[in-house]
Amino acid sequence: MGKLHAHEFITLDGIIDDPEWSAGYDFNEAMQASIKALTGRCSAIILGRKTYEMFEPAWSVRNDDDDPLASFMNETTKFVVTSTLTDPTWQGTTVVPYAVDGIQKIKASATGDVFTGGSGTLIRSLIADGLLDELHLFVYPLALGPGSRLFPETAPPQSMTLAGVQDFGNDVIYLNYRLASAE
Repeated sequence: MGKLHAHEFITLDGIIDDPEWSAGYDFNEAMQASIKALTGRCSAIILGRKTYEMFEPAWSVRNDDDDPLASFMNETTKFVVTSTLTDPTWQGTTVVPYAVDGIQKIKASATGDVFTGGSGTLIRSLIADGLLDELHLFVYPLALGPGSRLFPETAPPQSMTLAGVQDFGNDVIYLNYRLASAE
């Protein structure tokens, strides 16, 4: 069974909205290598509908000369969790409803691990249902105040174990946590 990994850009105060705020920081080779290491062991991608609708037009036209992650994003089997999208246009995409047993089946059938990113609503549901195995956070030294948080005030307590940390040398820190439900 593959493990489900979520990658997020996040501020110090927990904001995970559309990360345009990250543009002021150099996305350096160490950050690229960290994401490549994560995606390199993944054989499937799960996205929420909103993230799919942002990713599809951006990634589907890229190739590896544009971005080293293009092959992963375009060639990997993708699942979009939605009840409203019916005809995905991105190569290798299947629409699935959100269901605990459905996500478990995706994890069980994956030949590697499973990747998700963005998709705040989906990731919060995966955490709440004990389906997410690891969080991979690029923590930016910003406090934005209002915005969509990874863990809203109404979220139940969640225990995690630190699995890795890296300083990217540009004020951005990588934190990798295993969720208690996955241990």
